[in-house]
Amino acid sequence: MIIIDRLDHLVLTVADIERSCDFYQRVLGMQVVRFGAGRVALQFGQQKINLHPASAPLQPHALQPTRGSADLCLITRMGVQAVLGHLQAEQVPVEEGPVPRTGALGPIESVYFRDPDGNLIEVARYVDAT
Repeated sequence: MIIIDRLDHLVLTVADIERSCDFYQRVLGMQVVRFGAGRVALQFGQQKINLHPASAPLQPHALQPTRGSADLCLITRMGVQAVLGHLQAEQVPVEEGPVPRTGALGPIESVYFRDPDGNLIEVARYVDAT
């Protein structure tokens, strides 16, 4: 049996790398990292999201790399009203929320919206977080 410690990174297939960088940096505060042979990632905490262009996905890749097929839940310490205020200021339409959900560690309160490629982004806060 392999014992897994944590998720290191995941890959999003996107139409426009720079547009995605702008969105994730401006809206979600992620740091854009450029590395080896023009590759680009979004760094946050101890994780990152690698961005692959839909027009020429990097090898190896998912069986069917498709933009807009991801559904990500990201955890914040910010209050939900602050999240909603920031999304409104950045003119990002909220699709749903705040709504109660269950995260990996217990109850969360979530807000849903979409990135420029149509990926569903959930930003959530643990209910008992202080």
